[in-house]
Amino acid sequence: MGDTHYKATIVWDRGDQVFTDKKFSRAHELRFDAGLVVPGSPAPSVVPPPMSREDAVDPEEGLVAAASSCHMLFFLALAAIKGFRVDRYEDPAYGLMSKNEKGKLFVSKIVLAPQITWSGDTLPEAADIERLHHRAHEECYIANSIRAEVVVEDIEPVFA
Repeated sequence: MGDTHYKATIVWDRGDQVFTDKKFSRAHELRFDAGLVVPGSPAPSVVPPPMSREDAVDPEEGLVAAASSCHMLFFLALAAIKGFRVDRYEDPAYGLMSKNEKGKLFVSKIVLAPQITWSGDTLPEAADIERLHHRAHEECYIANSIRAEVVVEDIEPVFA
């Protein structure tokens, strides 16, 4: 596989805001393929409303979601290859912010906690699930692209 390009367009407009008073809204749009538009904003804990939007995706949430989504996509593909049927995959993932060696904040850890419901004639053993998670983590483009530690919590499987 050669170089592949991915595109996201970020759009922010000042509108009628003064801007130089530093009280301008940081709300913006994240534009993706086929016209999908997602509201973006800094985290309200960093920039308080009304200069931020609580109902928008902040960059830190986006990073956590990207890591979780990438892991899930590889996990599902690998489970299907092994003949295990997944009925549902839900991951209440979260990220931790810490200071690095230079005192700058960064997402230092992303914790994935997938809750997976399985069914079918061939159900995975705990060791199978662990191997699937390990391989998905090794293959995930996002996990391979970031500095933060990405871990998968030990979650009991759910069978339908």
